Amino acid sequence: MPLTVSQMMEAANAVVARIDTNGAKDLIGQGALLLDVRDAIELQQTGRAKGAHHIPRGMLEFRADDSLQSHDPELRKDRAIVLYCAAGSRAALAGKLLKDMGYEQVYNVGGLPDWINGGGEVT
Repeated sequence: MPLTVSQMMEAANAVVARIDTNGAKDLIGQGALLLDVRDAIELQQTGRAKGAHHIPRGMLEFRADDSLQSHDPELRKDRAIVLYCAAGSRAALAGKLLKDMGYEQVYNVGGLPDWINGGGEVT
């Protein structure tokens, strides 16, 4: 049976923990990767969280699969990953995808405004 976006979001939010900026900063301080999954144009328009790595949501599968030549070495299954996008939805879906691919420590900080409102820096 086909899924709706609402159903996909519900499934993603059920498996990807939502954390605040302070929780994200704590994880990053312990070596977690802060990952921005927005499109490049969004980064050009608004900047990105200080220290964030960028992989557009549409390329995540290809960067996360360590059996592919396109694998991004910043993505490691033994490393926590903190995701954000513009509002939190793409980050949740990206988090579920990573969980499905065997990444266990995946968190959603929400959108860039959540990061900023929580005191996170932007470059």
